[in-house]
Amino acid sequence: ECKECKKTFTLYRNLTRHQNIHTGEKLFECKQCGKTYTTGSKLFQHQKTHTGEKPYECKECGKAFTLYGYLKQ
Repeated sequence: ECKECKKTFTLYRNLTRHQNIHTGEKLFECKQCGKTYTTGSKLFQHQKTHTGEKPYECKECGKAFTLYGYLKQ
């Protein structure tokens, strides 16, 4: 259980990864530009800016987005 927010985890490694949110510790670094992130998923999202990958395309207008959440807006 996280001592900060009481969220529970089944795996200890998930708890330690989660705790970075509270500490602000950025353990994930982009090899291309050096930017750092608190989670691997945020780094993965960022890396799409370097690759130009935009896998989510609007069926109405054809515009493509790097994140699914941007498509839904």
